[in-house]
Amino acid sequence: MIGTANGRFQRVSLRARVTLLAAFCVAGVVAVVSLGAYMTVSSNLDDQLNENLRQRARAAVTAPRVNADLTEVPGAFLAAGDVRIGLLDVGGRMLYPTGTIAPPSSSGDLEVARGAKLENMWDDYRTGFRVISVPYEDGRAMVIAQSMAPLNQTLGKLSVVLFVISGIGVLVAAAAGTAVARTGLRPVQRLTEATERVALTGDLRPIPVTGDDELARLTQRFNAMLGAVADSQERQRRLVADAGHELRTPLTSMRTNLELLLASERPDAPTLSDQDKAEIHADVRAQLDELTTLIGDLVELAREDAPQVVHEPVDLVEVVERALDRARRRAAADVTFDVRLQPWTLLGDSSALERAVLNLLDNAVKFSPSGGTVRLELRQVGDGSVALEVADSGPGIADADLPHVFERFYRSSEARTLPGSGLGLAIVKQAAERHGGAAYAGRAPEGGALFTLRLPGRP
Repeated sequence: MIGTANGRFQRVSLRARVTLLAAFCVAGVVAVVSLGAYMTVSSNLDDQLNENLRQRARAAVTAPRVNADLTEVPGAFLAAGDVRIGLLDVGGRMLYPTGTIAPPSSSGDLEVARGAKLENMWDDYRTGFRVISVPYEDGRAMVIAQSMAPLNQTLGKLSVVLFVISGIGVLVAAAAGTAVARTGLRPVQRLTEATERVALTGDLRPIPVTGDDELARLTQRFNAMLGAVADSQERQRRLVADAGHELRTPLTSMRTNLELLLASERPDAPTLSDQDKAEIHADVRAQLDELTTLIGDLVELAREDAPQVVHEPVDLVEVVERALDRARRRAAADVTFDVRLQPWTLLGDSSALERAVLNLLDNAVKFSPSGGTVRLELRQVGDGSVALEVADSGPGIADADLPHVFERFYRSSEARTLPGSGLGLAIVKQAAERHGGAAYAGRAPEGGALFTLRLPGRP
């Protein structure tokens, strides 16, 4: 965030933060490299200047003497064009070439003349010279001073070059950071636009995916989420449409019967016989039962659709026995049950499993003929799961109906004349999938239908 004039803070975009981060990082690296380069070059040039002065001082000391105005002076006086050179005695007097400027001197140079020091090197910041003094014969010191202006000029030019290069590097880094941020954040921008589109229009079209990096995987996960939402909406629309279609028939029939009963109570209307009234009453009760069953199944199906995480230990044998007791009370007296159960436990929802088993048993009872047998078997299979099989001795399932028996509101041609909502087997399938299992339909050896629930767990 950055401050504004009114004291508030304005949030900086991610693209700007990436650009600033790249510029700051490069600026820091360039600054460190430039400082290191400047210090290295400065130290090398300073060492070269010192070594040059030492060499010239040694050469001046060992140079042969010449006569100048009947006075012997070092021959170096005649070759000192770019330096200031002179002889300093212990009294502080300086002998230097005619027509030149005497080199600066200090107390350290006097100590060299007295023999107390072997060398004295120092910088005279007033004149901009670096001075060196070494012992000379007769108690004197050879003093040589060289200007530091070329050194300072070289370092000045180097600092300008490094500053310019650093500035260019920062600008290039900012431009590269902007390009990288624009390219790298384009998938994020597409995700943002997609979420805004979904929020405004409800359009759940997937986003094109390019590349195989983290942002591409994020886009794939977002597309998967959009697909799940679209599938959920489609299932909701289909459920509402199918439920409306299924509810319309018993409601229309009930309305017709009620209107007929109300019309028969009018003074000028023909009366209904007691037999007709009893038939209408029975028809209304049957339609109420059908509506009650259908609404209960819809509520159960909606509850099963809700994502729930259940970690309750369930004894599957107890669940099956409770469902079996309820199915026996509903079944006709001449329908028998052949039950074989093995112990099995799992983590799950006991009420959902009981409803699924009861739906299978009710379905088997409904299609079993008079005197028929419903076989219920719970047995362990080889892959570490359990198989709950419910078989009847009815007509079985036609080949054309087998792929659709677990669909919502699907009813075969034989089942359309029988009571039911067409949701029982859909509830069975969803309960099995919620518990990590599956539901299957097929033909029983007895000739009827065979429904199997495969569930995980342990004995």
